[in-house]
Amino acid sequence: MLVKGNFKTIIELPKYVDLNEWLAFNTFEFFNYINMFYGSITDFCSSQTCPCMSAGPGVEYAWSDAQSKKIKLPAPQYIDYMATSIQNMLNDETIFPTKGGREFPRDFPSIIKRIFGQLFRLFGHIYHHHYDKVLCLNEEPHFNSLFAHFISFAREFGLLDKKEVAPLQDLIDIMIRNGVIS
Repeated sequence: MLVKGNFKTIIELPKYVDLNEWLAFNTFEFFNYINMFYGSITDFCSSQTCPCMSAGPGVEYAWSDAQSKKIKLPAPQYIDYMATSIQNMLNDETIFPTKGGREFPRDFPSIIKRIFGQLFRLFGHIYHHHYDKVLCLNEEPHFNSLFAHFISFAREFGLLDKKEVAPLQDLIDIMIRNGVIS
């Protein structure tokens, strides 16, 4: 979707909507949309072109395995692990309940923060390494709009730390100055 102007009205928690439901719904939507964009440039992101998952010079991400051991992976493999991990969480009824009477886990906000951190890494990777492809595919208005929406939502609900957004802070600052992000 393309949104002109500020995202404030579409990110605010609607009256009578449970906060966890709102976080769950938007997390699901952001995950699906960023996956669509990555899918459009996936042919350009290979182990040869992207031997590590990064978001610019000096910003490399390592994957934490089940034993919390950090592993450096090529970007496509990292992104595959990340997407699979998030999809598994979204499908897990104990984390994202879809049936009536089920409660969200107590640590749900911290789970959402971890997911947002991972999704931000994907935005960072695309902006720093594949934005030229986004431009060639004429997807930039939609991608930029999605990013502004994502950042606006994350800021509204405190889902990203300042350190996490550092790789794209200049872009975020421009969007703030232009009134796209409040």
